[in-house]
Amino acid sequence: MTTAPPRVLTIAGSDSGGGAGIQADLKSMLANGVHGMSVLTAITAQNSIGVQGAWELPPEQVEAQFRSVVDDIGVDAVKTGMLASAPMVRLVASLLRTLPAGVPVVVDPVSVSKHGDALLAEDAMAAVRAEIVPLATVLTPNLTELGPVAGIELRTPEDRELAAKTLLDAGARWVLVKGGHDAGPVSVDVLHGPGVRTEYSAPRADNRHTHGTGCTLASAIASYLARGYDVPGAVGAAKEYISGAVAAGFALGGGIGPVDHAWRFRGSAS
Repeated sequence: MTTAPPRVLTIAGSDSGGGAGIQADLKSMLANGVHGMSVLTAITAQNSIGVQGAWELPPEQVEAQFRSVVDDIGVDAVKTGMLASAPMVRLVASLLRTLPAGVPVVVDPVSVSKHGDALLAEDAMAAVRAEIVPLATVLTPNLTELGPVAGIELRTPEDRELAAKTLLDAGARWVLVKGGHDAGPVSVDVLHGPGVRTEYSAPRADNRHTHGTGCTLASAIASYLARGYDVPGAVGAAKEYISGAVAAGFALGGGIGPVDHAWRFRGSAS
């Protein structure tokens, strides 16, 4: 009998266009060698142009999905994404606290879509800071999310360092500040941890089709943690994967297309 692969659970919203959210998470998990499972927090009407609508699921449905998976199948790592509202943040935090000790949690503090559409209510970021950040094994904010989740206005590069330290002090074990929104020929992500500051660099792909980048990276990190990698090793492996996926991103619809989760199976990122 074949041994089951490591099990990774994503708690996030659905992207009907398939480029981000739950759909991207499961594709990323499959591509990185684990069995993906899902708890949907919200459903969106979404395509390459933007988000046309979003509907949060009732709390009892979210909790039922979580208990159904965790109590029977079990999990080796968890990734969170779109949590939409303060009540949903608090519910998910309460569920995460019931996980067995040692299960890593990768938190992607999603607040805005690639198209600029809000995916998190204004009052929910404070709840993320208070309830979810202290549970994060790895927190993965981009430069749009870093300031709000830390409660700091970013004016200088030094403010990024302060924001990362603030999030570590708030309870996150590791903070990966993603540099995808920076300019320049190289994309640099910075991992902050206990006495550690490590940079992960990759050439910036000349490709506008980057929908789902954050979901995909966070899910890849969770996948490698489930496979037994330490945090710096998981981030390095995930950075390599997402760099190839971004380089291979393709046009889909009339707007911003997705990264290519299957780029390794096609044999090339070009």
